Amino acid sequence: MKKFYLIVFLGLITGNSFAQMKLIKKLLSNEKDTLRKASFLPIPSFGYAQETGFQFGVGAIVGFYADRLDTTNRPSSLTLNLNYSTKKAYNMSSLIDIWGKGNKLHYIGELRFKRMPFNFYGVGNSTQQANSDKLIQQQIKVLLQAEKQLLPKAYTGVSLGFENYEYKDLVPDGIFNNYSNKSGSVAYIGVSQAYDTRNNNNYTTQGFFIRGTYQYAPNISSQGDFTGSQIKLDVRNFWRLSNSFAVGVQGLYNTIQGKNTPVYLLQQMGNDEMMRGYYNGRFRDESLLVFQGELRYRYNSRFGATLFGGTATVWGIDDFAVNQFKPNYGAGLRYFFDPEKGISVRLDYGIGEKRANEKRQSGFYISIAEAF
Repeated sequence: MKKFYLIVFLGLITGNSFAQMKLIKKLLSNEKDTLRKASFLPIPSFGYAQETGFQFGVGAIVGFYADRLDTTNRPSSLTLNLNYSTKKAYNMSSLIDIWGKGNKLHYIGELRFKRMPFNFYGVGNSTQQANSDKLIQQQIKVLLQAEKQLLPKAYTGVSLGFENYEYKDLVPDGIFNNYSNKSGSVAYIGVSQAYDTRNNNNYTTQGFFIRGTYQYAPNISSQGDFTGSQIKLDVRNFWRLSNSFAVGVQGLYNTIQGKNTPVYLLQQMGNDEMMRGYYNGRFRDESLLVFQGELRYRYNSRFGATLFGGTATVWGIDDFAVNQFKPNYGAGLRYFFDPEKGISVRLDYGIGEKRANEKRQSGFYISIAEAF
């Protein structure tokens, strides 16, 4: 009987080892999925940003094609993420990016509940580290957007959204108390127009993309909530230099105009997708203008790297001034867990400006999907 147990035990170990080796081989394989099958990856959720610290949890990513036989059909993805961070932030989010057959329809969705500590520095393009005010932010966000191709490569869309923000100020006499409309809700409706010739919406190496969005928030909630408009313009272009190298550039312009504009809706500079290295919200105001570029290198189907740099400014309370643009630059590594669809895990380190009597701004990021 003991020999039987020993045989079973060794069989389980051997089987488990074979399964692990098979998984490792699959994750490192350079072979392409010529069948364009759906991929499902339940993974430990991890990440890092200077605002939240290290994030741990569970997640799942589903990648698929609405039409596997159509090689021009863009890849779709569904993402679920539940995590907690070393700075006592927690985040529950679900992201939807679905392309229909023939790329005729495009659906975008986001559902998020987040609670996180963060630092508030005030409003404008010249905020000081010394004015940092520690807050606890609780956010609920719902976004539903649908786009339809009416002309070749051109998409017209509509959107509905809702956001709610609540804050707890941990510093009784902090700078946050100088501002009104510190908590509240906003519901909006929007329209968009896009033109898209990218060769891949996850990891782009060639093509052009532009989307303009107009969102209006009517006065349907309690007195004091925001009523007004938000305009967004996102322009990108990519050039393939060789089989391994590509260059991408992006320009972003966001502005919000209306009555009782709350601090939580002001445009914020810095995150894991834009002006990497700056603390998210260190500089915020009514309008934001960003230019950034990347040199992308693909060593093989699984691994790659990037160099990036950019410049940005905010204005509204402060006047727009060319000499107020702030720089950033950095580098990163890429691991493609779904090479055929171009879905990647990225590690980026960004560096920003050095202000007088302050440390140079910088940040490390672990994220899923490309910055743009």
